[in-house]
Amino acid sequence: MTSSHDPQLLKGVLSLLLLHLLAERESYGYEVAQRLQGAGFTDVLEGTVYPALARLEREGRLATRLVASSSGPARKYYRLTDAGHEALTAGAAAWARHVHTVDAVLSRPLPTAPQKGS
Repeated sequence: MTSSHDPQLLKGVLSLLLLHLLAERESYGYEVAQRLQGAGFTDVLEGTVYPALARLEREGRLATRLVASSSGPARKYYRLTDAGHEALTAGAAAWARHVHTVDAVLSRPLPTAPQKGS
């Protein structure tokens, strides 16, 4: 099933998703993009993932290491730092609060729609 995600909403949670995937296991960029797509984010491309990974690395939330590859250049593997684990914990809690608050509004019953021409 292919689904499209609102780019603005995705931009707000992409870092959190990347941190979570990398907390599960160390991965290289292409693999992270594939894992996101496998999780249902089929419209997230490598061109979106790599800059986000670089930003998280600059922020000290990810560490990297190069691993030789038999099929091409060395691969850059990403893993969480202590700061990355802290950011993931805080971000997941904030996301849960956000979802709960949004759901509280969106689950309210809607009034009957006004009749056209009224």
